[in-house]
Amino acid sequence: MTFSIVGRCATTGQVGLAISSSSPAVAARCAFARAGVGAVATQNVTNPALGPAVLAGMADGLTAPEALAAAMEEEAFPEYRQVLVVGSSGATAMHSGARALGLWTAAEGADCAAGGNLLADLGVPAAMVAAFEGTRGLLGDRLIAAMEAGLSAGGEAGPVHSAGMLIHHRQAWPYAELRCDWTEEDPIAAIAAAWEVYKPQAEAYVTRALDPRAAPSYGVPGDA
Repeated sequence: MTFSIVGRCATTGQVGLAISSSSPAVAARCAFARAGVGAVATQNVTNPALGPAVLAGMADGLTAPEALAAAMEEEAFPEYRQVLVVGSSGATAMHSGARALGLWTAAEGADCAAGGNLLADLGVPAAMVAAFEGTRGLLGDRLIAAMEAGLSAGGEAGPVHSAGMLIHHRQAWPYAELRCDWTEEDPIAAIAAAWEVYKPQAEAYVTRALDPRAAPSYGVPGDA
């Protein structure tokens, strides 16, 4: 019921992912990332514990494939799970269990991996990888472009209702975490619009955390 992409920016070192589903609040259960470590998307019949487990393995020095393999060895129902991983070096790993739903597949590219289940077309992940690789700009721009390409290639077999994008950079908290937990319209368009608003202010929010004396004002009423 989901399609997603995990990615890394080789220039900035940012890691993150974007995801969409017919289910509500998909990013709340399926999106995980850690600065300097990597990003993980857990989907299909989701076990959210797999995200932190894979990230912990990579933080301990395992490669993306090794961390994913170790997490799946501990997973009671690997045949139901679909997991995508990118590490801080750009290495990727993927798992799709035999009981993934409907049409399912995945594709890897430079610094990215995409996958989905209950897809309208098996070419969706490859289209997402091509868009990620072919888009210039920030990691958020490339993740959004990949999601839009996946939707244009067919997306999920039915309408999608939720989407999210999660990016980590140098800090322990997210650099960007944008979500549309439910809409009857286009959730990917919703997070794309939110990114265009958030993008010019993203660095300022980091500054506010590290040194509020240097934080710029954006003209909010009451903001000195």
